[in-house]
Amino acid sequence: MDKSTKVAISLPESVLKVIEQERKAKGESRSEFFRRAAERLLKQEQESKEVEKYIQGYYTTPESAEEVDAVHRAGVTVLAEEPW
Repeated sequence: MDKSTKVAISLPESVLKVIEQERKAKGESRSEFFRRAAERLLKQEQESKEVEKYIQGYYTTPESAEEVDAVHRAGVTVLAEEPW
């Protein structure tokens, strides 16, 4: 684990009350709760950036009509083999 550094944050009492209930129910420390929350937020933001990059790439270089047709044909072939 990386070196830890202490930080101080200010929260509304109502938010802290809910956090305390959640962390106690999970049996974790405040540090663990906030570390997990920060890691989750950072992961979600990274995933959002990646999705946006994918979308922009699609707009820049969409599939061709030939590619769409090939995927359609492959899908029809595969689905026709399913025991519906």
